[in-house]
Amino acid sequence: MPAKTAQRLKLWDGYRSYQYLEAGRDFRAFELAPALGRVPGSALEWSEDVEVRARDFEARHPVVSAHDHLSLRPADPADFAEYRRQGRESIPYQGIAHSGVDLFFDGGPAAVSMIRSHAPWDWDDTVSDLAMRQADFGHQRLVAPVRTLEDADRARAGHQVGVVLTLESASPIGNDIDRLDLLHGLGVRLLGLVYSESNQLGSGLADTGDTGLTLLGRRALRRMNDLGIIVDVSHSGDATALDAVRRSTAPVVITHAGSRALWPTPRMKPDDVIRACAGSGGFIGIEAAPHTTITARHPRHSLDSVMEHLERCIDLVGIDHVAFGPDTNFGDHTAWHRTFAPLFGKDDAHDGKTPELPPHEEVDYVRGCENPAEAVGNMIRWLFDRGYSEEDVAKVAGGNVRRVAETVWGR
Repeated sequence: MPAKTAQRLKLWDGYRSYQYLEAGRDFRAFELAPALGRVPGSALEWSEDVEVRARDFEARHPVVSAHDHLSLRPADPADFAEYRRQGRESIPYQGIAHSGVDLFFDGGPAAVSMIRSHAPWDWDDTVSDLAMRQADFGHQRLVAPVRTLEDADRARAGHQVGVVLTLESASPIGNDIDRLDLLHGLGVRLLGLVYSESNQLGSGLADTGDTGLTLLGRRALRRMNDLGIIVDVSHSGDATALDAVRRSTAPVVITHAGSRALWPTPRMKPDDVIRACAGSGGFIGIEAAPHTTITARHPRHSLDSVMEHLERCIDLVGIDHVAFGPDTNFGDHTAWHRTFAPLFGKDDAHDGKTPELPPHEEVDYVRGCENPAEAVGNMIRWLFDRGYSEEDVAKVAGGNVRRVAETVWGR
């Protein structure tokens, strides 16, 4: 067992979320997916040389995931809505301890807040989610909330795992810019402008039109710059993303996406948006959620197709502007997508702007990137296996994200 993992397992000590309460009396205990080994036999094996190099690298360099969901899903995906609306999404401490990651940017429970409200992104539900996670953090020693890079460095030195709270959409603020200050006060240090469907700030990538930032969106962007909140355009429409880059005084990032030149869906980013974010000093984090970063060469979604997107982006904007943003969680991600879509009001209608995709195979999971405990580690090993230098791996595996954090947050 690597020394880093051994130290973190000592800190974890078996704590389970909300253990400070009595299950069955204070909250309903759902059967949850296992944090490790959910898909038997799915683990990748690497050569001894690659494994040794990767473990040595992880011991000496801070490793960062720019976007993952540190949430443990129900074993039965049909329980998802009821589980989510209890407002106590479990945190997979065992999986986090095994991950090898030093700093997670956590996309939070289910990417949205749906507790008392049946619509996503309700303000009260968002505040509840952010506060509830931190209440659970306060009863264990493994995970340390991170609001500054000093916090991140302190956590790593103490063998802890740092977690940055993020939201994928600014929709919960409605038309109240001061709510951004409240989110910052609750620990949010990275915020998506829009989550696919348009909001009062701008257009989402799934919507039928895109006119860029609204007047409110421009004001919100300026406030985020002033507060020191990193601006994320992963789910924004292309024109809105480009408008954000033009108007931001700080780097703008794409924490989890891929190259539309390789897979022509709105969820991937076109070259001009990737270049613009890189030109602002930002980065693109390459994601691995099922059926996203596929390629014509690798039509069965796997680590190889994910890394083809990563190399395409390196070729496009350089090694200084690419990172890991797996966008994974602990549980059946493919089934969760199917369950989540109707809850979020999605349908199968298209406006004709999405081209027909090349033939590809539906997968039950993405081999090599099944969950946050393995995705980043396998990405690092893939790079070493392909002959990347330690200096370049250090940039992609953490250095590029930390550079942006230091620019926006300071130390």
